Amino acid sequence: MNEEKIRADIVKWGRSLFERGLTAGSSGNISARIDGGYIATPTNSCLGFLEPDRLSKLDLDGNHISGDKPTKELPLHFAFYEGRSCAAVVHLHSSYATALACLSDTDPADAIPPITPYVVMRVGTVPVVPYTRPGSADVKARIAAIVADHSAALLENHGPIVCGASLDAAVFAIEELEEAAKLAIITRGMQVRHLTPSMIADLNATFRLR
Repeated sequence: MNEEKIRADIVKWGRSLFERGLTAGSSGNISARIDGGYIATPTNSCLGFLEPDRLSKLDLDGNHISGDKPTKELPLHFAFYEGRSCAAVVHLHSSYATALACLSDTDPADAIPPITPYVVMRVGTVPVVPYTRPGSADVKARIAAIVADHSAALLENHGPIVCGASLDAAVFAIEELEEAAKLAIITRGMQVRHLTPSMIADLNATFRLR
């Protein structure tokens, strides 16, 4: 993937996510593959004010080559790159998905109920990954346990993370996850009509790319 375009797209999407309130302050991080390595957002950077030339460049082993110091969440990102064929990873602290990650009665195997077809098509089943300290390498083993079958997860008491076949796809998926989490929260206690197993199977057969 063209490095200049990836840098521009990370800045574009970072600003968009920040301005729409999907992550606050210096929370959240984005990475994407390029030829020979990766580009990632720097540590303690605000997604709304990224600069293309200051983004972190990494080699294929995750070693820092140039730019500002990379996000401390690299172990989290590389757990997805090593476990799936994906081109980008997006991690946010969006409100509703993070709320689900904090609720003790959220189903750890399936945190996002199948309310809409789009969460099934773009995200799939979303497990809750047990808590690790942000930036801890311990998260890699916990992501490795679920990554073969899942392109997204909720990090317990932390927030959502999604990988995608492109940066655009990863952003669209994490936005859909947040919207589905919002619906799950605001309809709690109501008589919700979920998609049936046959509906989900049809969507997976038609749209899901694994």
